[in-house]
Amino acid sequence: MGNVKALVVDDDQIVLDSCRRVLEADGFEVYLVPGADKALEALENNTYELLLIDVKMPGRDGMYLMRKVKAQWPQVPIVVMSGYPTPETIADGFKLGAEMFIAKPFTPDELLEAVHQVLLKGEKP
Repeated sequence: MGNVKALVVDDDQIVLDSCRRVLEADGFEVYLVPGADKALEALENNTYELLLIDVKMPGRDGMYLMRKVKAQWPQVPIVVMSGYPTPETIADGFKLGAEMFIAKPFTPDELLEAVHQVLLKGEKP
């Protein structure tokens, strides 16, 4: 996938580290932030081709962040990650513009499959 810039937003350092390991090994340029406010700051200052957003975070959650992102950067694809994959959470994520939903814990292969599917979708004319 060479040189795709991905921003991973999660309050769990273990998730951030494992996403970084898996995505960097696949050639992504990976940026990590611990929450919605930091993610918005990062988006103000950089361009990303992909966002991975955790739903449940202290303070402002992933749903808040998705609303903000889709309002300001509607072209950026979002993969939602959640340890609470309830039908409501999944439906809300898609309603807010997520391209893909991935339940935690996920395997490296599941993560790569999700991000590749989302990026391929975006390449179609």
